[in-house]
Amino acid sequence: MSTVIEQPVEARLVAAAPRMPSIPATLHYDRTDPFAVRMTFPAPATLEGVEVCWTFSRELLTAGLEGPEGHGDVRVRPYGYERTVLEFHAPEGTAVVHVRSEEVRSFLDATGDLVPVGLEHLHLDLDHDLDELMRDAC
Repeated sequence: MSTVIEQPVEARLVAAAPRMPSIPATLHYDRTDPFAVRMTFPAPATLEGVEVCWTFSRELLTAGLEGPEGHGDVRVRPYGYERTVLEFHAPEGTAVVHVRSEEVRSFLDATGDLVPVGLEHLHLDLDHDLDELMRDAC
């Protein structure tokens, strides 16, 4: 069984212009980091021309389907039933994207099949993580 789930999604960038161009993005989940999800935007879709990856909690993404969540760099909220809004805040500015809620739900269902919610701690390798911290401290 794979330990990673990757799901391409169609994101719509909310810009000052009235049209919302579609940009490719990928939702990513790895059983070895069971509390986190990543959303990656390829280089051609970013202002800097480099791939951009945001990491945030699976819990934030799940809760954001039902109501506004997040107070930091990543915020998630529903936009009706069919769309979910993700806001990414950085010193350079804020990017706001819409994603189909059904794609997010499908992704979250797959992550739940891989690592059930509430059982994430069973997939942590604390000895490995401690070794990594100690190696970096030396």
